[in-house]
Amino acid sequence: MVSFDDIAKAHERIKGHAKRTPVLTSATVDALTGASVFFKCENFQRMGAFKFRGAYNALSQLPEDRRRNGVIAFSSGNHAQAVALAGKLLGIKTLIVMPEDAPKVKLDATRGYGAEIVQYTKNQSRDEVAGKLASERNLTLIPPFDREHVIAGQGTAGKELVEDAGPLDMLLVPCGGGGLLSGCAIAAKHLLPQIKVYGVEPAAGDDATQSFVKKRLVTIAIPDTIADGARTPSLGKLTFPIILRTVDDMITVTDDELVRAMFFLWERMKIVVEPTGALAFTALFTEKLKAKGKRVGVVLSGGNVDLRWAAAQMNKRQD
Repeated sequence: MVSFDDIAKAHERIKGHAKRTPVLTSATVDALTGASVFFKCENFQRMGAFKFRGAYNALSQLPEDRRRNGVIAFSSGNHAQAVALAGKLLGIKTLIVMPEDAPKVKLDATRGYGAEIVQYTKNQSRDEVAGKLASERNLTLIPPFDREHVIAGQGTAGKELVEDAGPLDMLLVPCGGGGLLSGCAIAAKHLLPQIKVYGVEPAAGDDATQSFVKKRLVTIAIPDTIADGARTPSLGKLTFPIILRTVDDMITVTDDELVRAMFFLWERMKIVVEPTGALAFTALFTEKLKAKGKRVGVVLSGGNVDLRWAAAQMNKRQD
């Protein structure tokens, strides 16, 4: 299991490589929610998302023979970019397995960091495609969330948020496979034992919520949601028990709610956040979580949005 000590060591390991992203506040958001809200802005992280933390922590601990052979990862976009950039910085060759409908902005960025990309179709299993390539080329698989070093790296975002914002009553974190939520919950509960931690995921992909309620790991079909970073069929074997132990509740939001909250952040806070990145804030924005009078931490997990897609959404909104 991942401990706070693992997160603290990861924080030292990534220092000077990952950015200590800012914690922003908004008088408008505070007035809207009746709370004091502190945004951990991982949209300003290197490669535009929190994923760099876990990827760099994992790759930097590989033994030399594994580094020479290279690594492989599968991802819809942000983990892809994170592994590609970490590999570039550490001199490790990277092969990334991505879906054929991955956002162009994320495909282009992953290639830009020097990674080789193999795309798969909807009727293929990304795990099987990656596993076959890993075996054929003797590559080390770096999973997007279900690995101790990845979880510890992601938890550094939660550690920094608590340190920079001060005492918090609540923490809201986006949830896909659960790596960020697991790591942040471990960090927050260690530093603030009384804090309430909430995971937020798309209603179309509520596998984590089902698993949390039923107390068993639930697997669903790849969900159809604009939150491409949360298109996961299930939590991981590592993240699931951590979430059961450290998270107080799960909340789901619809894609329509997500778009409205995302554009609110764009328009009122002047920051670009991708749909997955806005998940946690959407729970506050829609008042699915009442936070009046509370000090609330919100993780904005990334900002890698396809601007052409965003323009089309704006047009729909105006219509």
